[in-house]
Amino acid sequence: MFYIYEKSSTYIMGKMDKEGIVRPDFRKYYKSMAAAQAAQTKMSKKWFDMFRRGIPDYAQQEPEDNDPQFRFGIAEVEHFHKNIEATRKAKNLMSKEWFVEPINTPMHMSPRSETYWSM
Repeated sequence: MFYIYEKSSTYIMGKMDKEGIVRPDFRKYYKSMAAAQAAQTKMSKKWFDMFRRGIPDYAQQEPEDNDPQFRFGIAEVEHFHKNIEATRKAKNLMSKEWFVEPINTPMHMSPRSETYWSM
């Protein structure tokens, strides 16, 4: 399995929506490298299409600044979690102690959220 991730933040990225925006989605993975590359190419083509049409948010940017081909990377799941994924410091909601967790940890699985403690 493979992830498409944002290189600067290491967030796992989901699919591109109709407005051309790609949002973080920790659940999205691809079964093969070819499928991940195809999704990334599709994102890039859609991004350039919106840029050429002059959509206001895209017309202000240089074409290569936010192109998904350069902004996102592809990595195997095990390699991503072991070597690439960033961590963040968070405070435990109950004990008020600081701890370190992976940046892609969903709120309902993190001791820093009320949802975690109310289940």
